[in-house]
Amino acid sequence: MDKNNTNKENIDKEIVSEDIVNPIVSTNTEKSSEKEVEQPSENSNLKNAEEIVKEEILEEKNEIDTNDDNSNEIEKTSSDTNSTDDIVIDKPSKTKNKKLLIISIIIAIILILVLIFSTIFAIINNNKNTIINGISIKGIDVSNMTKDDAINTVSNVLKEKLSKEIVFEHNESQVTLFPEQFGVTFDVEDAVNTAYSKGREGSIFQNNYEILYSLFFKTNIGPSFSFSEDSLDSLITEMESNFSDRLIQPSYYIDGNNLIVTKGKDGVVINSQQLKSEISYIINNIECDLNKINIPVENKTADKLDIEKIHSEIYKAPQDAYYTKNPYVVHPHVDGVDFAISMEESTNLLNNSEDSFTIPLKVLSPSVKTSQIGSEAFPDLLGSYSTTYSSRNVNRSTNIKLASSKINGIVVMPGESFSYNKTVGKRTAAAGFKSAAVYSGGEVTTGIGGGICQVSSTLYNAVLLANLEIVQRYNHGFNTGYVPAGRDATVSWGGPDFVFKNNRDYPIRVICSGSGGTISCKIFGLKSDNEYQVEIQSYITSSIPFKIITQNDASLPKGTTKVIQNGSNGCRSVAYRILKQNGKVVSKTLLSKDTYNPHNKIVAVGTK
Repeated sequence: MDKNNTNKENIDKEIVSEDIVNPIVSTNTEKSSEKEVEQPSENSNLKNAEEIVKEEILEEKNEIDTNDDNSNEIEKTSSDTNSTDDIVIDKPSKTKNKKLLIISIIIAIILILVLIFSTIFAIINNNKNTIINGISIKGIDVSNMTKDDAINTVSNVLKEKLSKEIVFEHNESQVTLFPEQFGVTFDVEDAVNTAYSKGREGSIFQNNYEILYSLFFKTNIGPSFSFSEDSLDSLITEMESNFSDRLIQPSYYIDGNNLIVTKGKDGVVINSQQLKSEISYIINNIECDLNKINIPVENKTADKLDIEKIHSEIYKAPQDAYYTKNPYVVHPHVDGVDFAISMEESTNLLNNSEDSFTIPLKVLSPSVKTSQIGSEAFPDLLGSYSTTYSSRNVNRSTNIKLASSKINGIVVMPGESFSYNKTVGKRTAAAGFKSAAVYSGGEVTTGIGGGICQVSSTLYNAVLLANLEIVQRYNHGFNTGYVPAGRDATVSWGGPDFVFKNNRDYPIRVICSGSGGTISCKIFGLKSDNEYQVEIQSYITSSIPFKIITQNDASLPKGTTKVIQNGSNGCRSVAYRILKQNGKVVSKTLLSKDTYNPHNKIVAVGTK
């Protein structure tokens, strides 16, 4: 018998053996089927396992059929044996399902515990009113800080960081600046608010995630920052000025009666945008040790200097003064300006000079100046005041006449200010002023220009009555006598000045004269429809008695006396400006409270 026949016989024996068992198993199976109504889930599992075993047995038998013609009988016999195999194979499958179930339960418990604990953390975090763990701002740990503490801590640290120097380099040039110089500021409050919101302002799942994440990982928040563009631009300009190879564009300016012209030179300029980007990078990483910047530059060619273009820009034709009645407008004169040399001479200066040169200028005067406009342009007298002086004092009279002439005809436009010192000018012998008595250092002495304070005081009172704005006024050290106390205005070159402003809607004109022992100042203009009547009220509030001072004099016989200086009392005064309309007081404004020192009486006592 060959080998194949032997295998066949063995298989047949197995089939017969299985057939003997099958009737019993089938009975059990049938009983199981009857129980299916009472236990559907268990029977369903058995049925599924039975089908799986059937499929496996069929696959095994199909392999045997390839070597045996009786495979159909084997398949039939084998299919009858399914019931017994199902019961044996089902046991490991149940074990596996139990393991999976246990694992699933454990995972679910873990997830529930995580959810419970993270929720507890979230609740605790909200109640603590502090930033959660693991949060930093610009590398500064703010964990478990209140918002106020975090703001103070971060602000102090960043303030210290902003005090570190930044070195800017270009070739041999080096400039050291500090971030605070270009107005760097950090929005610390916004960053702290962001830090505080972690674990608070999202959904419960997001908050739980952020809280759990913070337990194991760090979060760094970078606050936004800004800097002053204007400040940085100024610093960039300053940097460029220190470059030996900087670009120099042609330029010019007027200095008095001269035009100063500077030639251009090729050179480099700073790439502002790139530099700002590099500065921003350092500021954004201020917690790092970055403090050096190589200044980015670009090569530029200087513009060509054009003399004709400069001339067209500075030339100005003179304009005559004029006025219109409807509407009432005074148009002041405008002085013109031009080169004092020819265009050919100016071009030669350009070609023959190295870096800069000077072109002289000339003023082109108009035919009609503002002070020459007829009186019809200033129809109304707004304020007037006069004082007297001794014409026998020739030097003092000369000074009064000269100062008055410099003021006479002055037109002050609306919004403009008048300065007495600037108008009269420096009091010098070259200007025609003489030496006369002046108040100086609390004493009466002599000086160039003595007497002009009486002109300024007279003008002050006229200005008050014209209801113009007083900008600057000072009283004398002693009561002058030529105006009531509280109504004088002392002036001195390089010292006190008298300044008023035309606060009216229309121009005013000052007419001033000083001759024949009288100084007269008048203010002309155009009265408004609701013009006020102005009164000046001044009075002495208290007297300051003078002292008698004696001095030994060896030239006088013993027992005799001589008065060197007569005494006069000083005083304290107050002055008001009162405005009336239709005879009723509208306002009363305090002008000044002044103190005037006494003139002590000086008596010489003979000791001869």
